[in-house]
Amino acid sequence: MINSESGQQQFEIGLYTLGDICPDPHTGNAISAGQRLKEIMEAAKLADEAGLDIFGVGEHHRLDYAVSTPAVVLAAIAQQTKQIKLTSTTTVLSTIDPVRLFEDFATLDLISDGRAEIIAGRGAFIESFPLFGYNLDDYDALFSENMELLLELNKNERLSWEGKFRSSINNAEIAPRPHQKELPLWIGVGGSPESAIRAGKLGVGMAMAILGGDPVRFKGLADIYRKAGLEAGHPEERLKLGVTGHGFIAKTTEQAKDEFYPYYSNYWKYVNGQRGMATSISRNDFDKMAGPDTALFVGSPQQIIEKVLYQHELFGHTRFLAQMDIGAVPFKKVAEMIELLATEVAPVLRRELNK
Repeated sequence: MINSESGQQQFEIGLYTLGDICPDPHTGNAISAGQRLKEIMEAAKLADEAGLDIFGVGEHHRLDYAVSTPAVVLAAIAQQTKQIKLTSTTTVLSTIDPVRLFEDFATLDLISDGRAEIIAGRGAFIESFPLFGYNLDDYDALFSENMELLLELNKNERLSWEGKFRSSINNAEIAPRPHQKELPLWIGVGGSPESAIRAGKLGVGMAMAILGGDPVRFKGLADIYRKAGLEAGHPEERLKLGVTGHGFIAKTTEQAKDEFYPYYSNYWKYVNGQRGMATSISRNDFDKMAGPDTALFVGSPQQIIEKVLYQHELFGHTRFLAQMDIGAVPFKKVAEMIELLATEVAPVLRRELNK
């Protein structure tokens, strides 16, 4: 979004979900995938009505996640919303046919009157490789080739193309074309300098997943992304930078930490247990992880504002997305946080950053 008066990118605020399904730490019960999807769609509707800018849905291929096809879920959301942008957070690009991906999101863009975009990533889990018949040894090569093809699909109504992993394309029509001139494309980056350089050279947006720790450690990624993009000849306004991270908002910071700790500990116990790692987070460790100088967006609206503004000083980013529904956080609480984000956090950030 560009400010028509200043020509500067406007700061965007929103939320995203991966649709995780795990037992509630208080009851031991987990909701069904169907209920989780209904709650995701309702959260997007609330975010749209509250005036937030963007809603993202991630991709996994596991029974403990509700979303395997972001385009389908986002198309359902498009029918219940009017203004909010709709993005994948992220699409596992290494194991999807770029032609099908482009067609799905071009269709979403038409359905939503130009609100679709794609954030592509390599994924935190690897189950999609054997599921769709890809070799994990080709992890990076698949992503590179598919990103190259996706960029060409985005630019051309008719295309000839040849690569290593996919059948050749010979003067084929690429349809439908999106409502927008081109779909906005981003690369999701977890900490790899190589990924940041790639995003810059390609001239696509970069979404940094900052899930904790000192945010200063990500400044180098932002710097090399912009440097690579400018050296490749891309205009500065094309080099869009976003920050995504875990969040929980309550009236006071202590209330936020008290309420979020069981769910946050529950989430990491569940995720780390799947990876054979240490599974528990003590309350003392959590309090340090949620401290005022860390990247974990937990606290009062004022605490969240201060963290976003501080990170903006570091990175100069123009998008902030919070993941607030992890670890079986009840939907009622998610709805309350959407209201706080929209009414108490977003107005201040827009006032301070859209000058």
